[in-house]
Amino acid sequence: MDPYSNPFAPGAGSRPPELAGRDNVLEEAQISFGRALRGRSARSLMLLGLRGTGKTVLLNEIGRRATQSGLLVSQLEAPEGESLAKLLYPEMRRVVRSLSTVEAAKQLAERGLRGLRSFASVFNITVGGIDVGIEPEPGLADSGDIQYDLPILFKAIGDAAQSAGKGWALLIDEVQYLSAEDLSALIVSMHHISQQGLPVVFVGAGLPQVAKLAGEARSYAERLFSYPTIGALDGASATHAVQKPVEDEGAQISNEAVSEIVSKTQGYPFYLQEWASTSWNNADGDSIELPDVQGSHNETIARLDDGFFRVRIDRLTKAEIKFVQAMASLGDGPYALSDIAEAMGRKISSLGPARANIIAKGMIYSTDHGYLDFTVPLFAEYMRRQA
Repeated sequence: MDPYSNPFAPGAGSRPPELAGRDNVLEEAQISFGRALRGRSARSLMLLGLRGTGKTVLLNEIGRRATQSGLLVSQLEAPEGESLAKLLYPEMRRVVRSLSTVEAAKQLAERGLRGLRSFASVFNITVGGIDVGIEPEPGLADSGDIQYDLPILFKAIGDAAQSAGKGWALLIDEVQYLSAEDLSALIVSMHHISQQGLPVVFVGAGLPQVAKLAGEARSYAERLFSYPTIGALDGASATHAVQKPVEDEGAQISNEAVSEIVSKTQGYPFYLQEWASTSWNNADGDSIELPDVQGSHNETIARLDDGFFRVRIDRLTKAEIKFVQAMASLGDGPYALSDIAEAMGRKISSLGPARANIIAKGMIYSTDHGYLDFTVPLFAEYMRRQA
């Protein structure tokens, strides 16, 4: 089949041709945006899921819908090792400058700019084009404590947005990379916003451990956010995600072919896109049949092994690789830490540093006390193939 007409998009964060099985999450976000714009308390969301489940794609779609709803949108990715202050400052400044053009919000926005000037100074943030004529206001977001200063800035933005008849949607991907202090500051800021009914909504996305991290940062986080789980698609949604794009291109795919793709990928969105894309390219005529899907097995696995899986194992040290090899040798997770220690011929107490480092790199997470699992679906199979 014509590769130029291939509808599938197996890329990092690439929007699939059919965003199936996520309607409930999108509707929940849409309701939060609508409530925020009406001055009503709007619950923020934290999307939780493994790698390859489509969290980033969903976050992008939520951002698009927020823009359509009339909100100012800031969409960011939390990189490892960067402070939240430096991450947020350019976007907060952009949003406040935009609000300052609305006459009804001009004074409040200018106060926000004064706070941002102080904030940039105390957190040593260097950004080109510092606003001429804007002087910092003593005592406004200048304590140097982000858990105190950030809520003040969020309120300033919320007040200006409310006066302008607008709202602000803050979207952050890879939340698990925020430090405990920064995550706490973000939660406190949204708590204050929620209490005052200001038109600011936060939507975060991260690995499953984010819920625990948020709870440890602030006990009320479990009530402040909704935590939708973004997992594998159910059978009907996975079938729809494969079948509809093919038919939209005027082609066909047999039920047996669809079932094989859904079964082999276990419904994980990224794998669905990869396998369906390869099957399309390998099919003759205008229909994808079961032999086309089965014949695409080796090529699809090779693509995943050399790309999606490989880039993650390359981040680990030799000692950390031995740790995850021991996990994979035990079958499929979750894995008891005691079993991992036994497989490595080590004491549990000696595994702490490697365990902590691999969790910090986003490769594994704690599913329960004393248990671990991979953050990448089917990663254990990959490790066993390499062995």
